[in-house]
Amino acid sequence: MPSSFQLETIDYVVFVIALLGVMAVGMIVGRKEETAEDYFLAGRKLPWYGIAGSIFGSNVSANHLVGMMGIGFSIGFAQSHFELGAIAALLLLCYGLLPVYRKLNLYTLSDYLGKRFDERSRIAYTLIMILIMAVVQMVPGLYIGSRSICFLLGGDALDVVVGSDSKTLVNDSYYTVFVIALGVISATYTILGGLKAVVWTDVIQSVLMLISGIGVALVTFMEFGGWDAMMVADKNAGIDAKMHLYLPVDHPELPWTGALTGLMFMHCFYWGTNQFIVQRALAARSDREARIGIIAAGYLKLLIPFFSIATGVAAFYLFQESPEFQGQRIDPDTAFTVLVSHLIAPGFVGLIAAGLIGAILSSIDSMMNSTATLFTVDIYKQHLQPKATEREMIFVGRVVIVIAMIVAILMAIMVMDPNSEHNFFLQIVDYQNYLTPGLLVSFILGMFWKRGTATASFITILMGVVFSGITVIAYDQFLGSETALLGEKLNFFHRVVVVIGLCATVFVGVSLSGKQDMKKSVNTWMELSDSEPGRFVYIGRLFLLSIMVYAVIGILMVQEVVSPQMAGGWAASYTMVIFVIDIIRTQRKGKITSIGLGVLLRDDRIYAGLLSSCTIFVMYLFY
Repeated sequence: MPSSFQLETIDYVVFVIALLGVMAVGMIVGRKEETAEDYFLAGRKLPWYGIAGSIFGSNVSANHLVGMMGIGFSIGFAQSHFELGAIAALLLLCYGLLPVYRKLNLYTLSDYLGKRFDERSRIAYTLIMILIMAVVQMVPGLYIGSRSICFLLGGDALDVVVGSDSKTLVNDSYYTVFVIALGVISATYTILGGLKAVVWTDVIQSVLMLISGIGVALVTFMEFGGWDAMMVADKNAGIDAKMHLYLPVDHPELPWTGALTGLMFMHCFYWGTNQFIVQRALAARSDREARIGIIAAGYLKLLIPFFSIATGVAAFYLFQESPEFQGQRIDPDTAFTVLVSHLIAPGFVGLIAAGLIGAILSSIDSMMNSTATLFTVDIYKQHLQPKATEREMIFVGRVVIVIAMIVAILMAIMVMDPNSEHNFFLQIVDYQNYLTPGLLVSFILGMFWKRGTATASFITILMGVVFSGITVIAYDQFLGSETALLGEKLNFFHRVVVVIGLCATVFVGVSLSGKQDMKKSVNTWMELSDSEPGRFVYIGRLFLLSIMVYAVIGILMVQEVVSPQMAGGWAASYTMVIFVIDIIRTQRKGKITSIGLGVLLRDDRIYAGLLSSCTIFVMYLFY
């Protein structure tokens, strides 16, 4: 990327106005936080659109605008599994886990483990999640944001190394300044305004992100000649084509077997048992508003494969064909900023930069607030100062945010390399999932199996970390080779499947060898979800049937009996029919005999069904 690129005055004006506007909103909406419930859960008064915007904004950070495009650039459309698989996990949260969470009136998800099991599991969850949010996620967020700003600024923010392999590098001094600036800005309004400030700034930042991401995508595709031209280029690439969802089993980074198994487990943890995502749904003013907000966030997630990942693929082919880029070395995580600097008109670059900063802030502020919530509620209030007043809890929460941000800033400066050439998004996911399999097993089996015991939960959480390390060592030392089925090294998606299986075995074995706590066992889905008797068995059978139907359609597609378009149409239609039948079934059990279009449209499951159908269609279409 040429170092001569500079933002123009109009870009700076747009950027500063957008940034100051977001900060002002955060300060204003959060200025009257008087109770812990106000500060940590926005008074439990969030509407569905606030939940949708905040869930989307909290999840979609610079990791997606920059990192996802980078993986599309280097690996291809298979990265879309990170978005498509999320839909199933969002619906698991919506109709499986959330009814229990809200019935128990939780502040934190660790509180669920405390009510279902005991204090050991509660504290284990709190410590692991604080580590994940404050280190594994916040630090890379500051890194990629600051690095991207340096590339957008150009000029002195970049150093050009000239030689046989010329390369543009980030200036360390500028990188450090932007890391500190991003940390201070996000911490300021989060400290003052609590979750309410986080949510409403997230909504604004989500809009900025969508404008930025879709704007870059449209300009890129127009420069390339349109979507069809990109698909032709991909078809001509032959075995190196990138617009496919399913990569070989031994692919080192995104094997299809891992994407449909291990990644799905990871989605279930991230969307169903992750404090900084679920906290928004806990703050909803009603169960229905929470469900609609989650479903709406799912529709926004479906946009990412096309405006981020596919744009990365288009950038790859564009850079190959354009004389301007011949001989230049472009790392995956700089593809976004190279596109912006070369294709976007002045003024809009400032808006895109604001969207990028918004993407960073919307994730960091959410993690800071959730870190403060977990520490204050589960450690300070529960163990250090049980008689703490509302004001004391808010004060402690603010102190925790300051400490977390200082730690994250220092680590982003001292540990992260601003000129890394790796796909950092996949690295983050890998590191995080060394810690989470045991937590997921404890949540899922605890929620849906009454026999689970407290000791089983705690041991499983700890063994999840141990198994993650042992599995990698065992495979790489004794099973891995160039001819091994799963590749020379064990991909972390496959690792997660093995570890989940081992954790489930431990949980069941320890539970059956101990005594069931009948009082704790009432905190399960069967007891608290208000579903009719037998519904759990019905859903289980329907799930197994659907897996078989999708598999048969997939086999017919692979054997070229039907086209991907037709296979996607069949699978999508089947999915929609399932949801419609379920609505009719439950309405009739409620003595509603006349079920017309109006009844269907008032049921949020119809929109969940449409979301699922669209997702399934894409999963076949890009086979």
